[in-house]
Amino acid sequence: MGVLVTGSKGYIGSVLVDYLTERSPKVSGLDSGLFETSRLEPCPKDSLTIQKDIRHVVPEDLAGVSTVIHLAALSNDPLGALRPELTSEINHFGAIQLAQAAKEAGVKRFIFLSTQSIYGISDPDGPELDEERSEKTPLTAYAKTKFLAEQDIQRLHSDDFFVVVLRPATVFGYSPRLRTDIVFNNLVAQAHFKGEINLTSDGRPWRPVIHVKDLCMAISQAAELPKSQIASRVYNVGVEGGNYTVLQLAQRATELVPGSRLTFSSEATPDERSYRVSFARIYHELAFRPVWTLPMGGRELIDKWDELGCTAEQILGPRTIRLAHLEERQRLGSLDEKLYPRT
Repeated sequence: MGVLVTGSKGYIGSVLVDYLTERSPKVSGLDSGLFETSRLEPCPKDSLTIQKDIRHVVPEDLAGVSTVIHLAALSNDPLGALRPELTSEINHFGAIQLAQAAKEAGVKRFIFLSTQSIYGISDPDGPELDEERSEKTPLTAYAKTKFLAEQDIQRLHSDDFFVVVLRPATVFGYSPRLRTDIVFNNLVAQAHFKGEINLTSDGRPWRPVIHVKDLCMAISQAAELPKSQIASRVYNVGVEGGNYTVLQLAQRATELVPGSRLTFSSEATPDERSYRVSFARIYHELAFRPVWTLPMGGRELIDKWDELGCTAEQILGPRTIRLAHLEERQRLGSLDEKLYPRT
């Protein structure tokens, strides 16, 4: 019985499929191809992927699969705001439909990748947010649809089908299908290619962060550990001591690029989204021990950009900024208004 990764041609998925295939030969992917061309270098494991939209998955597509790892989604706040009703269709109803098809197909384990942005806004001086007791106040279409999907998928739990929910911190680090519309990757890119980080907020919001390979480690643990240990559990995934303000992240990025500087946009505005998160549960229950630090991940990005001869347009343009990529594809006519490919 195998493992299926949805969103296998995405930022996380491209790294996760490589990570899992080093441990098991029975790994496959499913992806709609929205970001297939958003790559900086070849992705040999793409051959393991079936091209199909999660909105069209039927039980027959999941024959022989024992574990589904569900990554596929419109995956950040600006992208979710493109068309909120489409975000709901994919992130909420598409996820439920996939989980129902998985259950009908005899899949035993369903790992759902949610988000810590469901916490929305919290008291900066209050306790770190935990999985159960802390209030959930999602502020954006992306966060709201992820939280609704969490709740509805968990209701499908049975003796033969169990769900594990992972809420990752904001991810950073290199992937062949890199994203620079996420905070630390973007800050490092600004410092490296422009010599200046221009903050568009006041820098005070808190953002937990985790390296993409450490997140892959957590996902792999959730796929391998016994049902008795993790069934119906929800885990914040991140690094102890890994809560930073946006200003602190920007300062770390400038430290990686000598001569770069930090400025504030004249139009900088407060950002309500702010959350400091506890990772005590995953450290205690899964013995999760991430290894990547901010300097290691930032240095990795810069070294890969230099190795590949990347330009500012490649790293800060439509190839790596998801909303810009989809808008470009729609402008060129290769995607329709519901994000289905046009032939």
